[in-house]
Amino acid sequence: MNVYEDTVFVVEDDEAVRDSMRWLLEGNGYRVEAFESAEDFLERVDPKSGGCLIADIRMPGMSGLELQDVLIRRGSKLPLVFVTGHGDVPMAVESMKKGAFDFIEKPFSEASLRQAVSTCLEQNQGTHDSATVGRERDVRLSRLTAREQQVLERIVAGRLNKQIADDLGISIKTVEAHRANLMEKLEARSMAELMKTALRGGL
Repeated sequence: MNVYEDTVFVVEDDEAVRDSMRWLLEGNGYRVEAFESAEDFLERVDPKSGGCLIADIRMPGMSGLELQDVLIRRGSKLPLVFVTGHGDVPMAVESMKKGAFDFIEKPFSEASLRQAVSTCLEQNQGTHDSATVGRERDVRLSRLTAREQQVLERIVAGRLNKQIADDLGISIKTVEAHRANLMEKLEARSMAELMKTALRGGL
């Protein structure tokens, strides 16, 4: 058995955030290895190790996105969860198109971090029923009207409410109403969850 099979690797340059994540995850029974930079992680860990990687998307030196590119080139199958600020969501969406497993927005709750890690490790160990998850996602997406699908496509493309309103010839308030309906129909608790559902559904 790989010694890192159920290890959570944390790459975060902010010491306080790094220590907080370590404390939260170890408190939930996970083995945690923390690194202050992407370079440090790459020097000390085989990218083909099992487990789960959580990385800040913005860091001095090598960024989280650059780390992802290195892992892709090295053939790593390590599931990657990005930690993002609100303004980083477009970058997080791009990272998911390149294969990132998930992203969570700051400030994140213990529950959201725990859920991301749990699902990440389940996938890595082959116990996550991706087919069932995919069917459930497709059912939710099938509930959308044609207009809601148009709005969702533009949200994923990073368009702002005013831009979506101009694109579709509708009011900003109508766009906001469609956003609310999307959140409800797709059972998304955050914009990050909404984006993930849309991306995995092929939008």
